[in-house]
Amino acid sequence: MNKVAVVYWSKTGNTERMAKSVYEGAKACGAEVDIFKCADFNETMVDNYDSLAFGCPAMGSEVIEEFEFRPMFAKVLPLLRHKKFVLFGSAGWSKGQWLRKWEEQCKNVAKAPTYESIMCHNRPLPCDTKKLKEVGEKLAKD
Repeated sequence: MNKVAVVYWSKTGNTERMAKSVYEGAKACGAEVDIFKCADFNETMVDNYDSLAFGCPAMGSEVIEEFEFRPMFAKVLPLLRHKKFVLFGSAGWSKGQWLRKWEEQCKNVAKAPTYESIMCHNRPLPCDTKKLKEVGEKLAKD
């Protein structure tokens, strides 16, 4: 069973809800799972985990959060070359441009996310929660 880290930044609580669903899915499979706000996670911790999930909502002009999440992720990203990982986040107005940019950043530096990224509009709906729990299960098992 894999050791999984779920790392997120959330302003309104929507991305935090998403993170908790990924956590619950991995935990239900018996994985050892830790959940972190991005301020509590850094590049020295990556090697402690087999799989990682990163969550950040769309901000401003279709970007990930710039002051806490982006600096942390920039340091972590080069270390993801040999890890399984997924990206997720919420947006109230976006059509997913920030998520596509984020995926492209991953491809250019490390590799593509292992699993399909998950976006929800505003608060996660039951169908979103199901997908998030399923990806948590995959992170735990694969």
